[in-house]
Formats: sequence, structure tokens, C-alpha cells
Amino acid sequence: MPAEANENRAIDVHLDRLLAERGMTLTELAAAVGVTNVNLSILKNGRAKAIRFTTLTSICHVLDCQPGDLLSYREADDSTIEPA
Repeated sequence: MPAEANENRAIDVHLDRLLAERGMTLTELAAAVGVTNVNLSILKNGRAKAIRFTTLTSICHVLDCQPGDLLSYREADDSTIEPA
């Protein structure tokens, strides 16, 4: 994906902040959720194209948060958003 497309994504992921607030590493979260470090890293860096509800539910359970704490929407230039 071109860098400029990634910068204009409309969904922001706040996994770094949540992990820091809880004193947890990505590796610890991956083990607790049952996903790979690579997949969580892709999510954390905003490169994920999708997330399963089961994964989102597990992350929220482990981090004791709501989906809105993890993800937020912001307006983006429609021309840079890739269609589903």
C-alpha cells in the first residue's frame, strides 16, 4: 500500500496507547488473545484491512476496554480510501 494511502486511512487504531496504559507488551497481548504478534503488529500499525469480531472481542476483554477505546473514525479524503 502506498504510504500516502496509509496516512489517509479513516480508522485510527489506539493499541499502543492502551498497551502503555496497562503496562502490557504486544507479545503478552498476542498470547492472551491467541493471535500472532505479526497480526497484532499489523493492526497496531494501522495496516489491517479487517478485524474479526472474535478478535476484537478478545482484545477488548483482555484490555478491559470498549471497541471505541481501540478504534476511532475520522474523516478522510474519499479518493484515497480503497474500496472493500
